Amino acid sequence: MKEVKVKQVRRARRKARVRRKILGHSNVPRLCVFRSNRYFYAQIIDDRERKTLVDAAERELTNIDALPPIQRAEAVGKLLADKAKKKGIVKVVFDRGSYKYQGRVKSFAQGARTAGLTF
Repeated sequence: MKEVKVKQVRRARRKARVRRKILGHSNVPRLCVFRSNRYFYAQIIDDRERKTLVDAAERELTNIDALPPIQRAEAVGKLLADKAKKKGIVKVVFDRGSYKYQGRVKSFAQGARTAGLTF
């Protein structure tokens, strides 16, 4: 197999391993993150209804061009938590996907926790 294909297969396995243990529902929805090379995205999902309840992205923030990526991710976490609190969501299950809990993912989680989400 080509090296790119091997990386994709490994990433899919990690994601499946994490998702096997997590299920979000209306009482405790799932907080899913996605990070690309440029931006950071997050959404809160009700898996039983298959609906996105709240979402936030780095593009929604203003004046963040001068900040490093870790602080941008933390700002996205705070933004998502504020939106969730307006909808009455306080407790979620964190789904890190295939990403390690470090760097941008960790700072996002800390930002969401400081803004009031519990997981």
